[in-house]
Amino acid sequence: MNLIYIYLGYIVDLIVGDPYSFPHPVKYIGKLIKVLENFVRRVFKTDEDLKKGGFILCIVTVLTTYVVTYLIVRLFKFNSVSYILINGIIIYTTFATKCLKDEAVKVYDVLKTGDIEKSRIQLSYIVGRDTTNLSEKEIIRATVETVAENTVDGIMSPMFYAFIGGAPLAMAYKAVNTLDSTVGYKNEKYINLGFASAKLDDIANYIPARLSVLFIPIASFILGYNLKDSFKIGIRDRKNHKSPNCAFSEGAVAGALGVQLGGTNVYFGKEVYKPTIGDKLYEIEEKNIVDTNKIMYMSSFVSLLAFTGIYILIN
Repeated sequence: MNLIYIYLGYIVDLIVGDPYSFPHPVKYIGKLIKVLENFVRRVFKTDEDLKKGGFILCIVTVLTTYVVTYLIVRLFKFNSVSYILINGIIIYTTFATKCLKDEAVKVYDVLKTGDIEKSRIQLSYIVGRDTTNLSEKEIIRATVETVAENTVDGIMSPMFYAFIGGAPLAMAYKAVNTLDSTVGYKNEKYINLGFASAKLDDIANYIPARLSVLFIPIASFILGYNLKDSFKIGIRDRKNHKSPNCAFSEGAVAGALGVQLGGTNVYFGKEVYKPTIGDKLYEIEEKNIVDTNKIMYMSSFVSLLAFTGIYILIN
């Protein structure tokens, strides 16, 4: 039955994506995080205590998300059809395939008009870096990096946990990911409070990130991109990122397209140095956004088939 839920969620995500009017669970997870953050800050004052409070924030958010999701799906177990639908719908909300593609295409479409200022604004909706002074090529690079990185965070990881523990575990992963994107920063405000959330996100994405260096090259080969360099760069440049996970998928995409990613960016007014990822065989250009979207879609399908095969063998 677990396969039916996952395939249903996967297909609905490809067709529907994330409608802006839809009451997405991540919004409620975000609200819970804010309530808990305010509580922790009232109770824990020193830097060391804030770090401890961050662990509490992390544990309570993830456990609450898991338990609530578990109870919701249990409520619908009275009927097999309703049970399949609720599980499928919940799993659908953990995927971000169409949403990622749509947001990247918005940047691409604005770039095609030549409006660099509007392109920077459009990009700012999907990245954490300062986009104010980015050049056209830097905007393209940032978009490609975002789609490549989130191929793991927004697709492979929730799919991985859905196969292991169904809708509750997939949603618990989404809580981990939301914690990281909400409080998992290394700036002055969150360096202590967000420590646990950032570390848990690294742990949760550890296996899916490393699987991406297999799935993305296979997807790249199917689409006619460079299989050999996709795998080679994904492995070679895996440590060229402050995150222990991000460079795997970014490197695999960079190798597939023959472009160079990474480099110095500005986050919250502070310049952050990053090593480069990939070899600059070609200048990065607008069409690479479309290329990356294609690789993301095919990688999601390759992941689905691979996880299905493993699931069937184990069960």
